[in-house]
Amino acid sequence: MKEILIATHNEHKKEEIQQILGNEFKVTSLTDYDIHDEIVEDGSTFHENALIKAKYCFEKTGKPSLGDDSGLVVEALDGRPGIYSARYAGNHDFGKNMAKVLDELKDENNRKAYFVTVMCLVDESGTHYFEGRVYGNLTENIRGEKGFGYDPIFVPEDHEITFAEMKPEEKNKISHRKNAIDQFLDFIKH
Repeated sequence: MKEILIATHNEHKKEEIQQILGNEFKVTSLTDYDIHDEIVEDGSTFHENALIKAKYCFEKTGKPSLGDDSGLVVEALDGRPGIYSARYAGNHDFGKNMAKVLDELKDENNRKAYFVTVMCLVDESGTHYFEGRVYGNLTENIRGEKGFGYDPIFVPEDHEITFAEMKPEEKNKISHRKNAIDQFLDFIKH
């Protein structure tokens, strides 16, 4: 079983990635290595932030490390919250983040948005990037209990329910993270 260190303390993200990768891999996190340093994500793009995280973990542990930077990109908000998705309304409070996005869209008919994940693998062979997106529309209010982040306000194209109303297996078949992980799997199998 090949170990992949995910540059996160977010157990939801770790579980989601483990579920998508299956049992060929053992997904570990920074918490598993008792690494609690703050990784400063000061890049100006999703790619730069993913690299910062992956490189940090690989240098600390020597394990193949996957950094990812994900966010919500809203057309009517000129791409915001973008790379600031996790801290859009302050410090990692997704209730406040969603409220801010919905407030900024209250008089807006264009509700088009997409989730993007950029993953960066740093290992002995170098640096490799994988990008996944899922397009959809934002609701006018919060719907659903599952998922995390902006899932309760995002309805993917060709669906009627939000990510937060879907079963995890259903979301994980179509998510931005799944799209990026599929590319990652193609890469490591060749």
